[in-house]
Amino acid sequence: MTPVLELKDAAVRYRGTAADVVADVSLAVEAGESLALVGESGAGKTTLLRLLLGLARPTAGAVRFDGAGLNPRDREQMRRFRRSVQCVFQDPYSSLDPSRRVGAIVAEPLRSLGLDSRSTAAPKVAAALERVGLQADAVDRYPHEFSGGQRQRIAIARATVCDPRVLLADEPVSALDVTTRVKVVDLLAELKQERGLTLVMVSHDLSVVASLCERTAVLERGRIVEQGATSQVLGEPGHPYTRRLIESVPRLPV
Repeated sequence: MTPVLELKDAAVRYRGTAADVVADVSLAVEAGESLALVGESGAGKTTLLRLLLGLARPTAGAVRFDGAGLNPRDREQMRRFRRSVQCVFQDPYSSLDPSRRVGAIVAEPLRSLGLDSRSTAAPKVAAALERVGLQADAVDRYPHEFSGGQRQRIAIARATVCDPRVLLADEPVSALDVTTRVKVVDLLAELKQERGLTLVMVSHDLSVVASLCERTAVLERGRIVEQGATSQVLGEPGHPYTRRLIESVPRLPV
């Protein structure tokens, strides 16, 4: 089976730096699976997510979508890619335009991709908000009228309104309190199951990774040092760095 997204020997070096931020990364994301990218801050997780989202280009290697190299100059390919791959960002307070009503925010992908007009988008927006547990009257309200967890649900509605195949999530629950975090994780699991979403998630929270992701890739200083089934990687880590990550998780004293 051809992976829906793939990195092949990918490297990124930012202008003015002497070393690669990520180097020699090969990673395949199969349709319908859930993959976590874990590692310390600065390990290169968000850079990999930017590559997979098409927001950054590799200085070496390739990014592939449905087996073909991702080419920003190929307008037809990029249109299919943008419809198929959507993202939920870390901070629900900054990822939503405070000057726009929720209905317009959620409808934005439909209109920017040329899928719907304002009138034809309305039923899809209502359905997307309902899927994430928000009432129909949310469309007429502004982001500041909602709690942090509700804002992240709005962001998830926006990302899924155009029925993408892949959802990329950059620390989607780290800005939320513990109780709200659990509810949003449960929501992502439900959407993945019901809609057959492929999920790629960056997370520092190994408990979230264990509950949501089938596979895990561990990054250290821009390189993948271990990857495989999450139960194996977190349960029986084979690399010293992975063991250190697991040992650093805070635990209540017995």
